[in-house]
Amino acid sequence: MAVLVGLTGSTPAASAASAAPSAAAAASKAPAGLARVTGQARVFYAYSPHDDIRFSVDAKAAPFSRPVDGLPQGMPTDARGTVTISHWSPGKQQGRRAEAAVDCLVTGGDTATLSAVVTKSEDADEIGERLGFSVTSGGPGKGRFGFSWAVSNVDVVEGKAAFPHVGTCMAPAPFAAVTKGGFKVRHAALPPLPTGWGKRADGVGAR
Repeated sequence: MAVLVGLTGSTPAASAASAAPSAAAAASKAPAGLARVTGQARVFYAYSPHDDIRFSVDAKAAPFSRPVDGLPQGMPTDARGTVTISHWSPGKQQGRRAEAAVDCLVTGGDTATLSAVVTKSEDADEIGERLGFSVTSGGPGKGRFGFSWAVSNVDVVEGKAAFPHVGTCMAPAPFAAVTKGGFKVRHAALPPLPTGWGKRADGVGAR
C-alpha cells in the first residue's frame, strides 16, 4: 500500500522544505506541565524504501478546549498544533505535501499518539480528513514514527476491505524508524476531570 495515494508534482526541494515547522509554530510554547511533541524527521518506510518521507510535528496539549455537542467541556486529550507531511518518490519523480491541525494528544513516557485534521493538501479530497500519528522520542536509531494510513485502520464490511474514519488520538504503534532528525515527547499525566464532565447541559450522561 502506498504511503500516500495519488502523488502529485512537487519538487524534491519543496518536499524537503515542507518538513520544517512554520515560524509561528516553532515560536509557540505550551504552558509548563502540559504534554507536548515537537520535532521533524525523515523516516524509513519498509514498503517504499527509496522514498523521502518526512514529518514535522508541533503538538501541544490543550485540555478541555474543544467543546462539542454531547461533550460540552471537551476532552482531557484536546490539543492544538500542526503536523506537516512530505513525501517524495524518486522513482516517479513526484511528490506530495500536506498540513494538518492537531486536535488530540496523549503521552505515555517517551511515546505519544496524536491526531490531526488535514487543512492543506494537493489532494482536495483529503482536506477535512483526520489522520493518526504515533511518536517515540529520539533521533536516528532511537526515534520512531507511525501513521494511520500505511499499515492499519482497515475494517471488513460485507467481506470487503473498508477504510473507516480515524478517531481522535487513534494511531498504530510507531513502526517507522527515524533516519534523520528526531522528535521529543514531553510526557504529562492526564488532567483531572472537571465537575460534571461527560454530562450534557441538561444533566444527562453524554455516553
